[in-house]
Formats: sequence, C-alpha cells, structure tokens
Amino acid sequence: MKDIKAIKGKFYIQRLIEEGEHEHQDFKFAISDARKIARSISAFANNDGGHLLIGVKDNGNIAGVRNEEDIYMIEQAAQMYCRPPQNVDITAFKTEGGAIVLRATITKSASRPVKCQEPDGSWKAYYRVKDENILAPGIMIRAWQQQKNSRGQLLSLSPAESHLLQMIESDKVVSIDDYAHSAHISLTTAQDIAVKLAAMDIITFHYNGSQFLLTHTADE
Repeated sequence: MKDIKAIKGKFYIQRLIEEGEHEHQDFKFAISDARKIARSISAFANNDGGHLLIGVKDNGNIAGVRNEEDIYMIEQAAQMYCRPPQNVDITAFKTEGGAIVLRATITKSASRPVKCQEPDGSWKAYYRVKDENILAPGIMIRAWQQQKNSRGQLLSLSPAESHLLQMIESDKVVSIDDYAHSAHISLTTAQDIAVKLAAMDIITFHYNGSQFLLTHTADE
C-alpha cells in the first residue's frame, strides 16, 4: 500500500472541474473495478492522452478518494488489465475541506492499439471521443497495427485511392460503404485502402455519434 502524500491544489483542481468531462478528461467518483478503469486508460492511450480525476462526481462535486487503495487499483488497471501495460502518472491534490483528488495522467501510446481485458476475458481497444470511451472499430485497429510499417513509404496512389481522397475533399467525411459503392469496389477492398491511407496518416477516423467515418487528417 502507498500513503497518499497530497500537494495543495484547490484552485487547480477547481479549474479542471470547470472544464467538465471532455476528450482528454474524465471524472471518476470512486474506483470499484480495475477493468472499468482500464477501459478509460485504453481510450486515452489510443487517442492523444488525457487524465482521470478520481474522487470527483459526474456533476463536478468533489467527494474525495477513500484511501490509498484507489492508487493501487489504478496501477493494477494499467499494468494487469492493459496490453501493452501502460505507465500512469498519479498525483494527489488536497482540495477544499481536506478532500483528496487524484489526477491520473495517461499519455498517448507509442504502440497502438492499447487493449484492455473485459470481464469475459476478451481483449478490446477503446478510443476517446468527446466525453465517451468508444469501442474502436476493427478498421482503426488495423491502421494502428500497420502504422509502424508505413512510415517513410513513398506515396503512389491508385485510381481507387485517389477516388477516396477526392470524395473526402468534396464531402469532408465519407463512410466506407459510400466509398465502396462510388468507386465500384468491394467493401473489403475499400477497407484495405482506408487502412493503408490511415496508416500513412493521410486520412483519419471521425466519429459522428453513431459510426466512424473517414476524413482528411488535417480536418480532424
């Protein structure tokens, strides 16, 4: 067990709380399940990082953490229930009334996807969108896996690949199904092309509230 050594942070924590929950910040009233915390760690690590404020209710009210057990649970989530294991920087802040809030900072992973173990034993990758942890689609996971091999490749576009970029240029966001239909190619071929261009960081994925669409990386 670790003793919680808190630094003064009343005004700093209040400023963070005033921002609300967003793409890089999540509130957690308490930690009862390390696997649930692992989902948040996966989601932040697969995006551009973020932090959890432990001891803060969804409405922004400060409840404080119970004891040092919460620190252990966060570390357990990052090391045991994330693959590859993640390093989480934990800082304790003393707020008004002596309540302690933990800030658990997760950085963007250099090796995506970061998967977390579900209660049924399966491993799944999440992605942070606004204030939600969304299950990452298979096509996004494939692009992450290919990313290392795509660095430094010379870009030579096929007619079908150029067609996708032209569609995005015109419509800003494009679904895989619409692209396959417009380019007169199979869905599998459309997915393969999207994976290739995403791995090369030419296009990226945009969540519209119900599905992931394709867009230019610069537009995201």
